[in-house]
Amino acid sequence: MNKNDKVDNVCLFLSNRKLFLMEKFGIQKAVSFLLVLLLFICFASSQNDDVQDQHIRIRVGLVLNFDSVEGKTVRSSASTALSDFYAINSDYKTRVSLSVRDSQGKPLLALASAVDLLQAEGVEAIIMGGSSLLETKLLAEIGERASVPVISLNSLISPSLSRYSHLIQATHDFASEAKGITAFIHGFGWKSVALVYEEDDDDDWRESMQLMVDHFYENGVGVQSKVGFAMTSSEEMVMDRLGKMKDLGASVFVVHSSEVIATRLFECAERLGMMGEGFAWILTAKSMSSFHGKEAMEGVVGFKTYVPMSKELQNFTWRLRSNEEDVWSEKARLSTSGVWAHDVVWAVARAAEVARVENASSTLLEAITECRFKGLSGDFRVKDKKFLSDKFEIVNLLESGERRIGFWNGNGSFSSRRHFNKLETIIWPGGSAQTPKMRSLGESKRKKLRVLVTSSNRFPRLMKVETDLATNVTTAEGFCIEVFRAAISPFNYELEFIPWRNGSNYNRLAYALYSQKDKYDAAVGDITITANRSMYVDFTMPFTEMGLGTVAPKETSMWVFFHPLKRDLWITSAAFFVLTGTIVWLIEKHDNKEFQGSWPKQMGVIFWFGFSTLVYAHREKLQHNLSRFVVTVWVFAVLILTTSYTATLTSMMTVQQIRFNSNKDFVGHLSGSLIAKMALTSPRFRPTNTKGLNTSTDYAQALLNNTVSFIVDELPYLKVLLGENLGKFLMVKAQCNTNGFGFMFQKGDELVPLVSREILNLRTSDRLIEMEKRWFENQLPYTADDTSNPVTLYRFRGLFMITGVSFAFALVVLLILWLRDKWEDLMCSVNIFLSQRLVHFRILFARTIHPNTLDNADGENAVQIAQRN
Repeated sequence: MNKNDKVDNVCLFLSNRKLFLMEKFGIQKAVSFLLVLLLFICFASSQNDDVQDQHIRIRVGLVLNFDSVEGKTVRSSASTALSDFYAINSDYKTRVSLSVRDSQGKPLLALASAVDLLQAEGVEAIIMGGSSLLETKLLAEIGERASVPVISLNSLISPSLSRYSHLIQATHDFASEAKGITAFIHGFGWKSVALVYEEDDDDDWRESMQLMVDHFYENGVGVQSKVGFAMTSSEEMVMDRLGKMKDLGASVFVVHSSEVIATRLFECAERLGMMGEGFAWILTAKSMSSFHGKEAMEGVVGFKTYVPMSKELQNFTWRLRSNEEDVWSEKARLSTSGVWAHDVVWAVARAAEVARVENASSTLLEAITECRFKGLSGDFRVKDKKFLSDKFEIVNLLESGERRIGFWNGNGSFSSRRHFNKLETIIWPGGSAQTPKMRSLGESKRKKLRVLVTSSNRFPRLMKVETDLATNVTTAEGFCIEVFRAAISPFNYELEFIPWRNGSNYNRLAYALYSQKDKYDAAVGDITITANRSMYVDFTMPFTEMGLGTVAPKETSMWVFFHPLKRDLWITSAAFFVLTGTIVWLIEKHDNKEFQGSWPKQMGVIFWFGFSTLVYAHREKLQHNLSRFVVTVWVFAVLILTTSYTATLTSMMTVQQIRFNSNKDFVGHLSGSLIAKMALTSPRFRPTNTKGLNTSTDYAQALLNNTVSFIVDELPYLKVLLGENLGKFLMVKAQCNTNGFGFMFQKGDELVPLVSREILNLRTSDRLIEMEKRWFENQLPYTADDTSNPVTLYRFRGLFMITGVSFAFALVVLLILWLRDKWEDLMCSVNIFLSQRLVHFRILFARTIHPNTLDNADGENAVQIAQRN
């Protein structure tokens, strides 16, 4: 049956009812009027169905977590809002339809849902509700690539999202909230607060809390301590960390967490007596958005995103409650996300009509950002791709429910029903209207801190631990202890020192602190910060200089001036000095009287001239250009050699050069030190001979008696060595490949950032430097980070190659000139020599051919015969 048949049947039914009424009551005129009216409605409905088939369909995706109350609320609110919109705007040519997908609260499933909506449904916009930061980033990236608007409800405003041009965020103004909470804190004269936040996988709570922390610091509100709890945090952990915050004197708390964490938090706080007089608790808007009334804690103050109450909102809420009783059974009011979902759907529907009408020049994204109307949340306006609510309602949570005490306005002022720039009276925890005062550390109970101390006593200036056998009381002193006492003193702790008797393996110390929380709270000593140890404990910032150093005895050799050049370079240089003198002598001796004389004199001139070029002191005047060429090349080489020698010798005289031969030299290190062991196995050293030493005295003796060539260790140990042996040793500071010494605490201990801050204060106020002077005698004769090595022949092989080739060239030219001058005499000598050899050859040949003639006693002799022939 089609739509027209249905309309005809309705009309036929109405006609039959009309005849029945006429016969029974005789009210023909009234019924006739009713019949005409109904017939008109039937006709209009039929016409409307024909028009509806011609509407332009705009598909919009809705990605929600169906299992959450928030997701169910947004889904119901969006669909109802869409029906209301087209009931009012029935003449619109477009119709927005929602395609809903379940993300199950998982960012990857939300991403898959968005991809499916784009590919299968062809949606032109996506709305996501109650989304995490990661989920928002993923869908914003998809929207950016597909050029589709993505509208996120109640998501965190983060700088990392600013690059997405197709992302629109509907949320409260975090900056305005931070200003409001800061002004609230200042209004009661509080100087600092303690922060409690939720730790989750996406870091949404932590990042949004950090925005508030930054604003606190900028406006003079100190953060006394911070602590985070996860869904998996045990009740024991919550009790322990809250107890430590209480011991630190915290009395004003800002809570930024979900309903589950906050409920557990307040239960533990009540057991610890922190929900009584003298304490104040402030809930952020993100926390309040998940509270539904039954979890209200007496005296807690909460900031809520303000939604003005109106008849439209009441009617809308009533209809939602009627349609979705299972969702609304635990809720008294429509959540902020539900209100925003209503307004966002209306904005999308309006924008769809604007963007899809004929001759429209704007896109759907542009039309959404240009929408202006009055919604359930107030005036809807998108600015810089954000729909922000900057006004907050401040409520006082009591056992009876929420009590409004005022507003924080976007213009930076408070207001209430009866006061301007002032709030109503607040009932604080414990039922008192008196404002809680900041507690000083002295007012809190002095608590004992059980501190493990390293007790090897190998470097007493760093750590010296003694136990009185009679009283069994352990005392500790040294640089590490003095720094720790100064850093912990502001927090009113009584220190109980417990000696660590299990050697220098501090990895075991870290594990003992981790596994025996009932026995130890912290560990102090010469403990290096490492990644392995930080898996079990939390370190403070380092209080010593970072890196490894190398210490060696000062150079005392009387032959130190030979060290800049290697032996092969000395020998080669000397040979070239002699060679230079020889070549110049060969060139000059025939014409230059200064190179003539007796053989001893000529030998002296050769050596004198060659070595005098070292200081350019040769006084002999050269007459030949060839000799000048040889001297010029060699003087250039000497210039480079002397410059390199001077630079290297200067470096060795002012910067201690530690020369290391991995095959011969012994390297000293702290026995049992894992840090030194790792350093000595690095490519920088790789020695074959190492020697473990135990104390600073052992270090000094081994260096002085040449048992080891040098010592490799962390800088604090070497400072002790240098301070105890003034003027005997020098140190080369290596790269910062260690993290320095730090104090160890239990994982998550609130004291870690506090002690780190005090260490920073000690460093900036120069108190840490004064402590170093007192314990290390301030003797830090560092050398440069990179020192020069002796110059080798290999490095100057090119220089000597050029010089050798030049000398060979000079010798060849000299030989050619000599041959030119002696050519006639040489040719005569050659002719005479060849004639004599020819005569001898003829005699030999004649004796071979005429043996009888040669033997004839009566005849001529063989020589005459040969000459005649």
